[in-house]
Amino acid sequence: MIYDTMVWAKGGSVEKRDHVKPVIVCSRCLGFEHCRFNGQMLASGLVEALKPFVRFITPCPEKDIGLGVPRHPVRVVHQEGENRLVQLVTGDDATGRMNGFCREFLQGIEEVHGFILKSRSPSCGLFDVKYYPPGEKKPPVGKGSGFFGEACLGAFPGAAAEDEARLGNDRIREHFLTRIFTAAEFSAVSTPAELVAFQSRHKLLLMAYSQNEMRKLGRITAHQSETGMEATLAKYREHLLKALEKGPSYRSHVNVLQHAFGYFSKDLSGGEKSFFMDNLEMYRENRTSLTTLLNLVLSWVIRFDVDYLRDQSYFSPYPPELRKQFDIYRTKDYWGR
Repeated sequence: MIYDTMVWAKGGSVEKRDHVKPVIVCSRCLGFEHCRFNGQMLASGLVEALKPFVRFITPCPEKDIGLGVPRHPVRVVHQEGENRLVQLVTGDDATGRMNGFCREFLQGIEEVHGFILKSRSPSCGLFDVKYYPPGEKKPPVGKGSGFFGEACLGAFPGAAAEDEARLGNDRIREHFLTRIFTAAEFSAVSTPAELVAFQSRHKLLLMAYSQNEMRKLGRITAHQSETGMEATLAKYREHLLKALEKGPSYRSHVNVLQHAFGYFSKDLSGGEKSFFMDNLEMYRENRTSLTTLLNLVLSWVIRFDVDYLRDQSYFSPYPPELRKQFDIYRTKDYWGR
């Protein structure tokens, strides 16, 4: 499946370009159905904005195993060294049904590029689900993943996975969108020429994310005739997902921006060069945003018609229609959670 989006074209004009739609598993309660335990639905601005650009698969594990809507809340109970999914009011232990649902659902998905799941949910939660001891009115004894969330992480290692709460952060959202659209674009690669084109288009993006993995991916691309296309694509995908696992550091962005600057620095005036270097130093000192520098470099890419840079996904890793004004300063590193 593809969608049309507007991208920069030669001379600064815009044109439509086809892109692959990422496949995203999203909790059904996040804008699709009133299926939460209390019969409500939560609005997600990001999910709503993504609807024209992705293909959503929308499970509600608790409803889908027959707990009904509305329903008495369930919780993760840690008992005798294992987690159980228990409805305290009724005493219903839904662990077996939930585990069976997770296996069947995830085995039925051939490809997925990302997950947007409900935070703190005992079924869908990814990182911050409270674990309780047996009995009522007892404080939690720890935190972790919900049953479905944990199953998703295990079934699709390396896929982008976030909850709607964390995606409210600009830096996390930018990273997530970059991962899902890059992974989806790679899923359409099937020939040696397409792999070479993909590697070339994502050169600066990979340089920002991981120079080590960028070099490995370059070697995989260069030796594809020796290993065969199927093995090459499998290996490339493994290292691509590894490269995109953590977001770029500010030092990596500085390196990429300097690299891009070299393509047209000889055509700039002394004042323009000084202006760029001053802004680069301000970014190093956390006194201006990455957005400012990206727009500055992109304006020169358009002005000087630098074909190679104009095609780089680094400047537009996902549909520009989804872009907010990201004032990405040097803030907390969220990748390790």
